[in-house]
Order: sequence, then C-alpha cells, then structure tokens
Amino acid sequence: MAEIKYIVRVAGKDLSGIYPLERALRGIKGISHSLARVIALVFERETGVPYDIKLGKLDEKQVKKLEDIILHPENYSIPGWLLNRQKDPESGKTMHLVMGDLDFALRKDKQRLSKIKSYRGLRLMLGLPVRGQRTKSSFRKGPVVGVSKKEK
Repeated sequence: MAEIKYIVRVAGKDLSGIYPLERALRGIKGISHSLARVIALVFERETGVPYDIKLGKLDEKQVKKLEDIILHPENYSIPGWLLNRQKDPESGKTMHLVMGDLDFALRKDKQRLSKIKSYRGLRLMLGLPVRGQRTKSSFRKGPVVGVSKKEK
C-alpha cells in the first residue's frame, strides 16, 4: 500500500488527501456534492478503484485520469443537466467549467449583459437584485442616514 499524500493537486486546487474522493472533490469550485458523487462513480467505472478511497492514496496516473474526468465530463457520459454551463452563449455547447474558468465565464456573461444594456445587465451594474426581489427594506448599501432628535 502506498503512503498517503496529505495534499493532492487536482484541477489547479490543492485538496486534502485524508478525505474520501467524493468529499475531497467538493473543494473544487464548480463541483457540487451531486456532481462529485457522479465523478467518483465514473472514476470507479473507468479505473476499477473504489469510489470511497481516500484521495491521498491515488497515484499520479489515477490523479491525471480523475482530472480528465473533472475537466471533460461530457466525454464520460455524465448527463448535461449536472454540468454548469448548458448551451454556452458563444459556442452553443454544454460544458463544465471549474475554478478560474468558471469565474472568467461569469464575469464575461455579466459584461455582455451590461454591454447590451439589458434589464438584468443594468441591475447588475447598479448592484441591485436581478430576480425581482423587493428593495424597500432589503439590499441597502451605503452609510446610514439617521433621524436627528428635535431640540427643546
């Protein structure tokens, strides 16, 4: 049995090697608990390694395979409804983005909405809620304007 590695780098993120595979994958931005479960099961199917193995017990070849499953889940018959970028506005493809790519895509989407001056883009520019919430008492920003007491 190989010695356990306490820090394992997967998809540009240092993950703790003491956790089971499914739990450790949730530390990557863009991977939810349900997708982590599916990725762990696909990893087991592809490599024969049990899905509940500790991440630190994987060798370099297995980590590379895991990284490939994370970065290209559409190649491993993971359903599209689990992926976070369905019908991308530029390419029209369904894909999954993680870490910096996810941040960049969200920032680009907000810039596109602001550029075309859609209602949603204008609300995002002003820092107001986008999804129809009421704003009389919530989402207040800035300094407090107090009421001064009347002099006697």
